[in-house]
Amino acid sequence: MAVFDGRIAFVGAGAMGGAIARGLVQSGTIEADQLFVSDLSAEVRSSFEALGATTYADAAEMLAEADPAMVFLAVKPQVLPGVVAPLADALSGRLVVSIAAGVKVATIEGWLDDGTHVVRCMPNLPMQERSGAVAITRGACATNEDVALVQSLLSSLGVARIMREDQLDVAGVVCGCAPAFFALFVDCLTRAGIEAGLPAADCRQMVEATMQGTAAQLLHSGDHPRLYMERVSSPGGTTIAALRAMEPLLFESALEGVDAALVRTAELAGK
Repeated sequence: MAVFDGRIAFVGAGAMGGAIARGLVQSGTIEADQLFVSDLSAEVRSSFEALGATTYADAAEMLAEADPAMVFLAVKPQVLPGVVAPLADALSGRLVVSIAAGVKVATIEGWLDDGTHVVRCMPNLPMQERSGAVAITRGACATNEDVALVQSLLSSLGVARIMREDQLDVAGVVCGCAPAFFALFVDCLTRAGIEAGLPAADCRQMVEATMQGTAAQLLHSGDHPRLYMERVSSPGGTTIAALRAMEPLLFESALEGVDAALVRTAELAGK
């Protein structure tokens, strides 16, 4: 039985929006017939039709026919103003959830009629696997009930935390970009193993299996990563030697990566 009994609409259902939409259905949070999706891509629409959702090429038509209780704005920040402008009347008075990076709540509220309830979120792709993370902040007209509802729905897909808006962009970078960061590390470690003499296919499979197992152990134990590192390391051993060489470079790279992503976030928001 679905946890939420209202209709939910997605304006755009690309990688991130699609991950949330599919996750809500696959987790049992909503039934497929409660999901309405508008997207310009026939391929995207077809994939959601196979899931049992109702799809539209035109967002205005979807909002008029579906009359959803909640609308996710899941298009890229560069195109969000042009997408929202013709939908302003149809969005009036609804609970509107934006996942556009860098676009402030006040900016979105300025495009919509007074009284529209706006909540802004920064999610990540693993939410489709019910193991993601999302930061949530509220707009001026959003109620405690609005925020609690959004948090409850998204908590079914991972960790959902309410934050100040000035923290949201950082959370979006740290969590939203992190899957690519982790994948980059897996790729780098695989290439290092190949350089040292391991067969390419075998090395990749072993590294990926090790990462999956490590993530599962950390998740289930709740241990701080430092404690986990100590468990893997022997005094004077190979792991300690490797960590001593890698940590300064990795930490500096993480700082530079987060800073670069925040700069780009500001650029996308038109700052």
